[in-house]
Order: sequence, then C-alpha cells, then structure tokens
Amino acid sequence: MWNRSKLKQVDPEIYNVIQKEGERERFQLELIASENFTSSAVLEAQGSVLTDKYAEGYPGRRWYGGCRYVDAAETLAIERVRALFKAEYANVQPHSGSQANMAVYFSSLKMGDTIMGMNLAQGGHLTHGSPVNFSGMYFNIVFYGVNRRTEMIDYKEIEILAKKYKPRMIIAGASAYPRKIDFKEFSRISREVGAFLLVDMAHIAGLIAAGLHPNPSPEADFVTSTTHKTLRGPRGGFILCKKKYGSLIDKMIFPGIQGGPLMHVIAAKAVAFKDARGKNFKVYQGQVIKNAKALGEGLKKKNFRLVSGGTDTHLLLVDLSRQGISGKEAEEVLDKAGISTNKNNIPFDLKSPFVTGGIRLGTAAVTTRGLKEGEMEKISFWIDEALSHTKEDGVLVRIKQEVKEMCRRFPRYKISSPHRGLPMGEKGKG
Repeated sequence: MWNRSKLKQVDPEIYNVIQKEGERERFQLELIASENFTSSAVLEAQGSVLTDKYAEGYPGRRWYGGCRYVDAAETLAIERVRALFKAEYANVQPHSGSQANMAVYFSSLKMGDTIMGMNLAQGGHLTHGSPVNFSGMYFNIVFYGVNRRTEMIDYKEIEILAKKYKPRMIIAGASAYPRKIDFKEFSRISREVGAFLLVDMAHIAGLIAAGLHPNPSPEADFVTSTTHKTLRGPRGGFILCKKKYGSLIDKMIFPGIQGGPLMHVIAAKAVAFKDARGKNFKVYQGQVIKNAKALGEGLKKKNFRLVSGGTDTHLLLVDLSRQGISGKEAEEVLDKAGISTNKNNIPFDLKSPFVTGGIRLGTAAVTTRGLKEGEMEKISFWIDEALSHTKEDGVLVRIKQEVKEMCRRFPRYKISSPHRGLPMGEKGKG
C-alpha cells in the first residue's frame, strides 16, 4: 500500500515479514470474529509523527510541554466516541480492552471483592474472571453461563446467583456469544443487588454504533470496548462511564496502570469513530449480520450444528461433533485451505481449551472486503469440503486457489461502492 523503500533498506527482515503478512491478508479469507481490516485513513493516522510525542496526563493537563496538537487529537476522539455511544464520559487512552477492564475493576473495587461474569468456557472473556487472568487472581469470581437446552443467557439464573452471592460488580458481555444481550435486564438485576454494572461491548461495538444492537451506555455504570473488531479501528481500547465516575477512571488509567498514552493510536481511534458515524457504516454493519446469518444457514445445510441455533450478531459458534473433528484440527485444516478461523470451546464442551469441540467464525472482515450472501454460501461449501477431506492435500490446495480467486475479486483495499455497502472510501490498490 505504501512505499516502504526505506524500511526495506534499513531492516529487510522486518520488511519481508510485513510483505508476507500483506500477502496473507490479500489472499486468505479472514473469518476470525475478533479481526477486521482498518481503512487506509486509520493506518495513515497510526503511522504518523504523533508516535513521537509523549503526553502523560490529559488534554490541558499534561506533564510534558508541546502537547497542543495531540491535545486536539485526543479531544476529538473523546467527543466523537461520546456522541457515537451517547455516553456521559469517555477515556480513550487504554491500550487494549483488557487494560480498560483492569482500570474499571481497580477504580471501583477492592481486592477480594466479588465479581460475577460469564464463564470463559461458555462464551465469556479472560478478563471476566478466568483464574489464569488478573481478574480471577485478584477478585472473588462467581460465574454465570448459558442454559444447557437453549445455549442462551439465562437471566433468571443470573438473578438467582446475584441475590445469593451479592457481587460488587456484574459483567455483561462476551467473546463467543452469538445472541443479543439484554442490557436492561442486566441493569435491573444489578440495581436490585446493589452492584455496579460493567458492559464489555468489545465484540459488538460496531453493531451498537450502527443502532443494530441495544446501546448499553444508558444502562451501565461502565462500558469498555476495543476499537478494532466490528468497530474497524486500530487495536486499542476505551472506557465509557457515568460522569460521576470519570475522575476515578482517569486517575486509574494514568497514573494508575498506564504511563504515556499512544497518541498515534488515539488519533487513529478518532478517525475510526468518525467513520462509524457515517451513514454507510450502518449499511456495512447490516451486511455483517446478513452475512453471518447466511454463513450459518449454509453451514446448517451441510449438517453443522450452530450453538444456540444461529446468530443475531457478527459471529457464529460451530459445534463440530457431527463432523467428528476437533476445533484444533479444523483450524489447522482450514488454514491450509486459505480460510482463517480459531478453535473455540462450545458450551459444556468435554474437550480442553487447547483442543476444543468447535470453531468461532465472524463476518466483519469478509464484509469489509465486499462479500455478500452469495459468497457466504460458497464459503460454507468450502468449509464443509475441507473438513470432509482433512487428509487430502490436493483438495485443500484446490480450495485455497479458489479462495485466492475470490480474494482477487474482492480486494482488501478498494474504491468504496454504495452498492456493496462499504464505507471505507478506499483509493488504494488491491
């Protein structure tokens, strides 16, 4: 995309790594639900001179001089994300979603306080209480999950657990849950037991920004998110909260758990927030959901079982028990066929997290390329064919070539087309 002649001269090894990753992104279908392609505008902002500037503190309250321009960038990011999600207060400095969650916990809880979050094995996230994560190490965790029959969140069970254990904080949000989440019901339960409500909307932030999933900001005390995934910005995080908690969050981010903010990344976040307010963004997010449903229907026709029976969002959780294959093997086989996925536990999985009984699929990145329902049908066919011929390298090589041809027709960078519903406004080459 850019002329990297200087990098090629100075560090050919890293230049080659970047070139190879570029080739992988150009010619492999990205179905990992937590990944997407940023716009060239986001990449240009992130690769700018703002990376040179130290700016500990906040706009107008820095510990370094010369911050007037990075102050302007951060202020734009704050104003845009607040407007996007109708939030009272925002902090855009977290380096990741995990650090955003850490800041919320440390600002409002004491070590050993009880947190109630979704079990990682049933769709939650590491930072929602996993014992191998800081959240599980420093706090007392009570897990909720999904109903064994419906594989959906059981709000009655959550209410019973909340009344029994009286958590100081309840977390709503997930990393592998394909259905809409009822934030109003979470809010009601939290108020009833006197708990803070944290919504981690990292996966569905783009859908929320487009008005295609309920907005948690009016209901929650705190909202955390990443800026990539469906939001399609740079890798990073942010926090939204009620205004009364703003100073606590700011102090916990800096100087509490972070030093200097990454001003080049914050500028790129601001670009993504502006893009998400555009009218085409809603068209794009609508297509993301349509594609997820179409991919799911295609897989069901091929005898794959979908956890909860389908999806309301950008992601699918696929049970591979009927295919007699583990998630680990499926991930490896599909990679050979030019399709990127990730192994994932399914609810009540008997396989370990290193093997898993399923895979997680997402449609945000392929929708950014311009793929629609017809292409989803073809992808479901390729997935079925590959997983039916796991030991036949000739079949996998052929599928990979067919995938490559599709990727040529739908390049990662393109001039935007309102008929495809892609708001990226690209002028780069495929």
